[in-house]
Amino acid sequence: MTDSIFPYARWTERLATLRERFAAAQPFPHVVLDEFLAPDAAQRCVRAFPPLETDGWIHYTHFNEYKFGQPDRHRFPPDVGAVVDELNSPSFVEFLGALTGIRGLLADAGLMGGGLHQSAVGGYLNVHADFTGHPHEPSWRRRLNLLLYLNPGWQDSYGGFLELWDSRMERCVHRIAPAFNRAVVFCTDADAFHGHPDPLTCPPGVTRRSVALYYFTAEREPFRVHATHYRARPGEGAKAVPIWLDMLALRVFDGMKRRFGLSDRVGSDVLKRVWPRHR
Repeated sequence: MTDSIFPYARWTERLATLRERFAAAQPFPHVVLDEFLAPDAAQRCVRAFPPLETDGWIHYTHFNEYKFGQPDRHRFPPDVGAVVDELNSPSFVEFLGALTGIRGLLADAGLMGGGLHQSAVGGYLNVHADFTGHPHEPSWRRRLNLLLYLNPGWQDSYGGFLELWDSRMERCVHRIAPAFNRAVVFCTDADAFHGHPDPLTCPPGVTRRSVALYYFTAEREPFRVHATHYRARPGEGAKAVPIWLDMLALRVFDGMKRRFGLSDRVGSDVLKRVWPRHR
């Protein structure tokens, strides 16, 4: 337990209120936690966050998303790695269980699909519900996302709001700015639709940066497994077909990933060839 990174004492004092807020939230259980990390840890993490010019970034640049990811823990600078390790530690996972009421949570040390995310001007992620099972752990069901934003000085005019949509994809219920040291914890049910679908308008040299961590439970009984499910928003009729076609390609790769143990880096390279232009 490292209070110098995550202030356990401060957040534990608020657990009862946060638990109620999480359970009652609409359109699906979630909670926004501002000033999430200890201030010094947050500052060290953002200063060390690797720029896109460094090696190792996966290019998630197909029709349904235009962003970059770094899931390789061994490449993280020490101050960034320390934060990720703490948020995957038994102490923090226990805290998440108390917050959400989900027993038996498991951290994904391999950071499949998670780790560091970064988007530059024009970046976006279409509205979707997340994949429901871990590609390399057949009994692991995905239960929670934690998104930690590291964007000091972010302006609303840049866009990049996390949108939470109702289960029928009729309306956006909440828009959450990716403010510095803000974390969002939410359930990843099959109808928990979210994304930041409007292209970023941030200036050159400014990026939307986040740490994305996913938590699972080991299930004894079979559960329905599906790949990431993208949806068009109301009024996006012209985009519905390419959104669907891109999702089909993603589903094919998801099946191959589960069967052959492939990495996201391989899938990203294939999808870049299918959609050489992201819009």
